[in-house]
Amino acid sequence: MKWNRLGSSGLQVSELGLGTNAFGKRADEQTSIRILHAAIDSGINFIDTANIYAGTASESIIGRALEGRRHEVVLTTKAGLPYEGTRGQGASRRQLQLELEASLKRLKTDHVDLYQIHTFDPYTPLEETLRTLDDFVSSGKVRYVGASNYAAWELMKALGISERSGYVRYISSQTSYSLADRTPENELIPMLLDQGLGMIPYFPLAGGILSGKYSGENRSPAGSRAETDPNFNRFLSERYLKLGRQVSELAAEAGTTPSVLSLAWLLRRPSVSTVIAGATSTQQIEANLASMDFAPDEALLRRLDEISEPFCQGAPFAVYRLQ
Repeated sequence: MKWNRLGSSGLQVSELGLGTNAFGKRADEQTSIRILHAAIDSGINFIDTANIYAGTASESIIGRALEGRRHEVVLTTKAGLPYEGTRGQGASRRQLQLELEASLKRLKTDHVDLYQIHTFDPYTPLEETLRTLDDFVSSGKVRYVGASNYAAWELMKALGISERSGYVRYISSQTSYSLADRTPENELIPMLLDQGLGMIPYFPLAGGILSGKYSGENRSPAGSRAETDPNFNRFLSERYLKLGRQVSELAAEAGTTPSVLSLAWLLRRPSVSTVIAGATSTQQIEANLASMDFAPDEALLRRLDEISEPFCQGAPFAVYRLQ
């Protein structure tokens, strides 16, 4: 397993991470625990969750699964997006204190290694959010802080406030990034490279579209996001499905799978520190690990750039904001 520094910080993270959005939802507890243990045993140390995943079940499952193994992982969770209507929403001091304590309890730990604000909060002064995060680090309950779903200007403003006030600064940005969403290349990635922040892409396979599972006539394969989350069907436009078919064709020519090819492309992009790929089975962990050993040649990389170039412009594949 290759390890990278998360941005310019000293935090070492595995090149491939584990996303746990499916824990307690598309994967039951016992399956989720097997997946987590298989990931750790394979060398993956970056475990990504959030207070809202599967209605808090993801954190609870991870807490039980990590008993006796907490020291083996870099554990990250998030707060800021709403659950149960507007409950839990925002990044105010009061809300973050409530959410951090609840997450620590569910995760059965006294600290998280990376605490991320799940989305920019336009209703709370950034100074309040950043001072609160600085207090969390001083207390020892949080080691590092990161942002998610921030626009480049929002993230740059936060860094400026942290520098001016002497607060801990964000070390990472978690955002949608894949062959199906190259919009971060316009402003966010240049900013991350300039400021020394690491990128943590989510939806690296565009929710499965780049895995080839939606390439047939059945647009809702058993166990897929489209089957378990009807809202996901909004992503299944012909534009994205065509890209999925093109990636599958290139993967077949290269003698690999579309998932491996898509992840291998992403692992080589500037500023990417760790790619969080979800899994609903241990077999998916094994399949995703193959992306680290697959080395696409320059011609194949150019072809991938060409077919995904239209996705540099327009709306992001996914972004989560407060309403």
